[in-house]
Amino acid sequence: MNKPPTTIHFASDLHLGAPNAAVSKAREKLFVQWLDEVASKGDALHLVGDTLDFWFEWKHVVPRGHVRIFGALAALVDAGIPVHWHVGNHDLWTFGYLEQELGVEVHREPIELEINGEKWLVGHGDGLGPGDNKYKMLKRIFTSAAAQWAFSRLHPNLAVGLAQRWSRSSRIHNADSDAEFNGIEGEWLAHYIRSEEQLRTQRQVAPRTGYIFGHRHLPLDETLDVSPGGKLDGPNRSTRYINTGEWLSHRSYLRIDPQGAELLRY
Repeated sequence: MNKPPTTIHFASDLHLGAPNAAVSKAREKLFVQWLDEVASKGDALHLVGDTLDFWFEWKHVVPRGHVRIFGALAALVDAGIPVHWHVGNHDLWTFGYLEQELGVEVHREPIELEINGEKWLVGHGDGLGPGDNKYKMLKRIFTSAAAQWAFSRLHPNLAVGLAQRWSRSSRIHNADSDAEFNGIEGEWLAHYIRSEEQLRTQRQVAPRTGYIFGHRHLPLDETLDVSPGGKLDGPNRSTRYINTGEWLSHRSYLRIDPQGAELLRY
């Protein structure tokens, strides 16, 4: 029996908590409004990383705030709509609270999805592709059990304050590069998609319709040639790279339905 056609929504990089409580709350209310509208039109929701600007779960404490989006996500799950939470580089320190309290499914690595007969790879995208070696080194530290244990020893008032200053500094430093598109050759996620590892997967496992990432803060929908030098044969010589953008200014999201994949703005 064939699967019924599905509609799935993707959004990323809300960075709730930034740049301050008042601005974040307005963005959170708008996003919850969007959730209310898409809930009746979709079969699943994927939050593709950096939903929160900072998150860390102590044994008995979680950061304050975000009650509107948490309530909305719990309501979706309770209504039978699967919610997938992909960790980003800002909200990777989750250890069970989101699954237990909200009922979401948490993903720490990119996952394969089949939607209406098409195959997609979905993940936040941080640390993939060439370059950015400083961040890759930091990510190894941040994901180590020793670093997580050490951070958990800090009082939340101190820990959250330090993390917020770090996040604000990173955002200011990367603001110009995040806003620019200098051609597909300047996109390191495009180089990841064209990497030998991914081309081998395309050849041996299953050709993908495309890749869905966040992290870039720039809505993109690009068709990539993945057959240089005859590495791919047949009709699957191109794939799509879709970046969901962000909700700080673009308010962009992706909808995949029986008509195809479309990058939209709210």
